Amino acid sequence: MAMKVEKVLGMATGDGENSYAANSRTPMKAIRENMPLLQKAVEQVYTSLSPASVMVIADLGCSSGPNALLIVAEVLGMISDCNQKTNEKRDMELQFFLNDLPSNDFNLVFQSLDQFHNVTRKEEGNEAAAAPYFIVGVPGSFYTRLFPKQSVHLFHSSYSLHWLSKVPEELSSGNYLNEGNIHIGKTTPPLVANVFREQFQIDFELFLQLRSKELMTGGRMLLTFLGRKSEEMLMHGEIGIMWELLSESLQSLVLKGRVEKEKLDSFNLPLYAPSMEEVKVVINRIGLFHIEHMGPVAFSWDPQDDDTDDDHEVLDPANSGTNVSKSIRSVLEPLIAGHFGEDILDELFVVYASVVAKYLEKKNAKCPSVVVFLKKA
Repeated sequence: MAMKVEKVLGMATGDGENSYAANSRTPMKAIRENMPLLQKAVEQVYTSLSPASVMVIADLGCSSGPNALLIVAEVLGMISDCNQKTNEKRDMELQFFLNDLPSNDFNLVFQSLDQFHNVTRKEEGNEAAAAPYFIVGVPGSFYTRLFPKQSVHLFHSSYSLHWLSKVPEELSSGNYLNEGNIHIGKTTPPLVANVFREQFQIDFELFLQLRSKELMTGGRMLLTFLGRKSEEMLMHGEIGIMWELLSESLQSLVLKGRVEKEKLDSFNLPLYAPSMEEVKVVINRIGLFHIEHMGPVAFSWDPQDDDTDDDHEVLDPANSGTNVSKSIRSVLEPLIAGHFGEDILDELFVVYASVVAKYLEKKNAKCPSVVVFLKKA
């Protein structure tokens, strides 16, 4: 049976040391990096609407923790700036939809709303610039319809669309075609790389078709997800190496007898990091959107490392290895616990931290991503 992502995928809940809430700095950096594009999208939509409209914004894959309400806060600030620039008080109201899988820690998000409202009101100060806003949670997979037709003005999604709807059928039917790997690695057969690519193409096309139905004419989408620099699939680059090192860590537990080899051989991550060309081909093929902007961004593996120089030396590989391990654990813990059992988690990610540290002693590593700004045709 194919692994249904919505059944098993979910960021580590709560706000403890290993939670996603405490380890989501890389997605936050991506959101900050793309703020000029978001501002452009917000201003284009806002100024196109009549003053008494309701502007609808949906964040897909909102997760939990500090990033979950970051887009809401930023959009409110942008609308306030628009009003102050024009010295105009519009009767527009804002509706925010926060979407993620049902397993997402929505409770943590909702519990932070009171504090968020208080901070927002204090920061606004100028009541004339403020706009009434409403926040609603929408549990469900973005590979299904989530909203009524032509009801949304702006979709945002950061670090979510590299997740596939499922592990490709060929890899989940009892055939261990990707032995010793959990994703596309150096020893992955080309056939396996192809089925990952095909699954991405199917899923991304479906995503675009669904969102096109839900978007108003002229609506916008700003999407950021893991990608790769090379067109060659087996050269998955630094994001591929990240998973290879995790495979290596699991293999070390197989050698210790802590993990069954069959368990490792039957596990594949339901994700794919496309090249920009692959993304462009799907968008152009279905013809539902105009590409307003497309480009790469990249951040260090270590979420705490803000140095933008590609060749800078990792000053403390051991500390960076720990940071990377915590970050990856917060994303993959439910998947790994569901397949291998919870009892290996601590040991696995201690090993992973060490393996990553050794890699970072030799060179710095970055996570390449793709940014796409689309307008509905």
